[in-house]
Amino acid sequence: MPTGSVEDLLRPLAPQVLGALVRRYGHFDTAEDATQEALLTAATRWPADGLPEDPKAWLITVASRRLTDLLRAEQARRRREDGVAREAGRWVAPPADSVPDDADDSLVLLFLCCHPSLPPAGQIALTLRAVGGLSTAEVARAFLVPEATMTRRITRAKQRIRDSGLPFAPPAGAERAARLDAVLHVLYLIFNEGYASTAGERLHRPDLCAEAIRLARLLHRLTDDPEVAGLLALMLLTDARTPARAGPDGTLVPMAEQDRRCWRAGRIAEGTALVAATLPRGAVGPYQLQAAIAALHDEAPSVEATDWPQIVALYEMLLALHDNPVVRLNHAVAVAMADGPQAGLALLDALGADRRVADDHRRHAARAHLLELAGEPDAARVAYLAAARRSMNLAQQRYLHARAARLAG
Repeated sequence: MPTGSVEDLLRPLAPQVLGALVRRYGHFDTAEDATQEALLTAATRWPADGLPEDPKAWLITVASRRLTDLLRAEQARRRREDGVAREAGRWVAPPADSVPDDADDSLVLLFLCCHPSLPPAGQIALTLRAVGGLSTAEVARAFLVPEATMTRRITRAKQRIRDSGLPFAPPAGAERAARLDAVLHVLYLIFNEGYASTAGERLHRPDLCAEAIRLARLLHRLTDDPEVAGLLALMLLTDARTPARAGPDGTLVPMAEQDRRCWRAGRIAEGTALVAATLPRGAVGPYQLQAAIAALHDEAPSVEATDWPQIVALYEMLLALHDNPVVRLNHAVAVAMADGPQAGLALLDALGADRRVADDHRRHAARAHLLELAGEPDAARVAYLAAARRSMNLAQQRYLHARAARLAG
């Protein structure tokens, strides 16, 4: 069995196995160690021995045995037999491979990671690590902090869950609503990391997008919150463009140059139907607004035929709810398409005073594009090169260098 196929299979199984262990045994931090060792064993053995009949059950069995070994070693070292016995009494649960009918272990794990006892940064970081499967380095890049800082943050979050004795069960009622905002933000970050990888050779990571969509679908089935539907719609409408985002050699293709006939019509139909069903239901949240913007892009036959004034209006509504520099950057590009490149450039230049985005490669890339539209090829080339220096994704770097080289020629 090819190694790549094994890795594709292990990605969605990892949070399910971890969830099963935590549900049965508790000990979040030790369960994660045991799960990682089981995944490593599978990645080594399955390509040579073949796929087991039930991969998830195999992983749970191996991880459970390793967890037992780790817990015994910890008990012996710390002489905590009495304390462990008392703790074990609180964990009355079905067998680890018995999944409740009304919930997925990955989703229960997601809510556990987003428990109010954790600070918001810890909630998101731990969930990206435990449920999303991102490495600590990838989580650190998502937060724009050093990897060592993120390692400490994740470690503290795991320790707090371990010490709290929280039951592994889906929240209900008011508690579910209180945790929903953090859960949605986590899924949003996981999807974004999959759709536009922050670093590495790959332009996107379909496994992360698929896992984020899977969890969003499950969450949508378990709640009628319109922002859940909005986030699912946003993911579907964005993921619909994936087949046209890269050329045969893996190079980035910007939306303006994509063959829209390659976009996934089924995703677009499902996403637009969700938008149409949720927008009339009352108060509109940020995910619904972003989904409405994505729907306008996906339904337009071309960039020129896109309803840019309506997109500008939606971004201004989004800014009123959620003013941040990335939204302002996207708003500036929309203004440029509606009112001309100089209008957008003025807004992008003003963003240069915001330290959170001033040195971001996306601002420099947007400036380069608008300068090119404005008929300033020399300035556009400098901006493309500046963006390339700041991007950590090799596919994006190649695209930005190619744009700069084309202008030089």
